[in-house]
Amino acid sequence: MSDHGDGGGGHEGHDHDGHKSGDHDHQHHHDSDETWTFAVLTISTSRSASDDRSGEVAREAIETAGHEVAVQEIVADDQEAITEAVDDLVGTVDVVVTSGGTGLTPDDVTVEALRPLLDKELPGVGEYFRRLSHEQVGTMAMLSRATAGVADGTAIYAFPGNPDAVELGVEEVLLPEIDHVLGLARR
Repeated sequence: MSDHGDGGGGHEGHDHDGHKSGDHDHQHHHDSDETWTFAVLTISTSRSASDDRSGEVAREAIETAGHEVAVQEIVADDQEAITEAVDDLVGTVDVVVTSGGTGLTPDDVTVEALRPLLDKELPGVGEYFRRLSHEQVGTMAMLSRATAGVADGTAIYAFPGNPDAVELGVEEVLLPEIDHVLGLARR
């Protein structure tokens, strides 16, 4: 994993002298033989593995893009349980994707559980997700607290639990920039 991440940091200097050259490298990264390892966590007390549609949607999008889902599990809507589950994955996978627990109800504690783990937050991820989500659900998009950040070189993304929201988040927000995110996070 660290070799893969170090490769992203190696683009510093002359590789990015031409802006188009740097962008070109990132856009075609998915076509290479390299893959990132992901963990997909569904935050829910009511779902089981047999009815975890959000987790399956995330897995399908990740694997279709050529990456590996090494862990897929359900974690209870409990701040301590979420923090512990994600903390255990930091450094063992490249990317953690959570679905659920980003709303406004008392048991929506994913954001609070993740914040203490993050070295850097990426507020633009949530902003961009809400912008794209607005096209699908209108002003309800602003009720989502979707967010992302990095912890010790691992990218962590928190999306709503709705399968359509997970698909939008993974396919349109996470995957297009994950090479760049991890390359910068691992310099």
